[in-house]
Amino acid sequence: MRSRQRMFAAVMRLLLKCLRLGRRRRFKLVRQAEQLWHYGHLCLRSLLYNSFTNGDVVLDSLFEPVYWLVDHVTRWFGVVFVALVIGLTSSIVAIVYICLLPLILQTYTPAWICWHLAYGHWNLIMIVFHYYMAITTSPGYPPQAKNDLTGVSICRKCIAPKPARTHHCSICNRCVLKMDHHCPWLNNCVGHYNHRYFFSFCLFMTMGCIYCSISGWEMFRDAYAAIERMKLLEKERLQVAANQTYYQTPPPTFSFRQRAFHKSVVYLWVLCSSVALALGALTLWHAALITRGETSIERHINRKERQRLQKKGKVFRNPYSYGSWDNWKVFLGVDVPRHWLTRVLLPSPHLPHGTGLSWDLPPCVTEPRAPLLAI
Repeated sequence: MRSRQRMFAAVMRLLLKCLRLGRRRRFKLVRQAEQLWHYGHLCLRSLLYNSFTNGDVVLDSLFEPVYWLVDHVTRWFGVVFVALVIGLTSSIVAIVYICLLPLILQTYTPAWICWHLAYGHWNLIMIVFHYYMAITTSPGYPPQAKNDLTGVSICRKCIAPKPARTHHCSICNRCVLKMDHHCPWLNNCVGHYNHRYFFSFCLFMTMGCIYCSISGWEMFRDAYAAIERMKLLEKERLQVAANQTYYQTPPPTFSFRQRAFHKSVVYLWVLCSSVALALGALTLWHAALITRGETSIERHINRKERQRLQKKGKVFRNPYSYGSWDNWKVFLGVDVPRHWLTRVLLPSPHLPHGTGLSWDLPPCVTEPRAPLLAI
């Protein structure tokens, strides 16, 4: 009996010892897993730590694939947009020459004929010239050697010197002097050397569309009424063909040339009116920026700076603004009065003031530059 009790006690002690060892081993494995987890978490945070990280940085990082997709799609679609602009403009010019010009020559007085021929061809030349120059002219890029520049920062994306008013274009993947924006309709950046060409193209294209819309208003009304009449007669012709008797004759039909003429006039007026509204609003927006001596990017920067200084009781002054009138003269390159004719009203490939690297006072400015900050 005693031997059985001893054996049972020995077995129980052995079992308790095994359970104690298993529990210790289990606690040791859990402790090691926790240490590995904390160590991995610490390594990950040390690799991704940045004292400037905030919600905006995290949001930008999450949207980085979207930005990449937009940049590459815009770069590829730029060629399509340029072809679309050329195709639509060519179609309007063809309709004017084939459909409208013969009517103008037959019905208008000699004075009005001379006016339409002179203004129409001048406007067309200005549109073609400035669009070609805006596409083919480089916007201007800063040099890669920092020795040529003084007092510039370094672009954090292309690791190159970044002069004042220079910004990085993610689509072109390089810095652009006095960058305004990347225009997909030009497949090019709008910068220091082609900003005037871009604005002139928008202005003259808007003027041309308004001219076509106003000149073709009466023709548009007649063509639209003719198309409605064609639809009604086509409906009657189908009804007569379905219930035709010996004494009924189908109504007359319009020829293909008449249909094409009326539809072309309606297409011209609708397209020109739509472009005039959309492009006119864009032109007015850029005209307001030029009046203030700003670009599209600088407007956002100056607004934030203005709000920041306003909290401190200070007033922000744009250092690149010389006054409304002088801003336009600097932008258009008007140094003497005759330049309004030779450089503004006629095609001119003259270069803008300065190199885009430094911003000295242009010779056409009569008033001194305003200070950057004013108390």
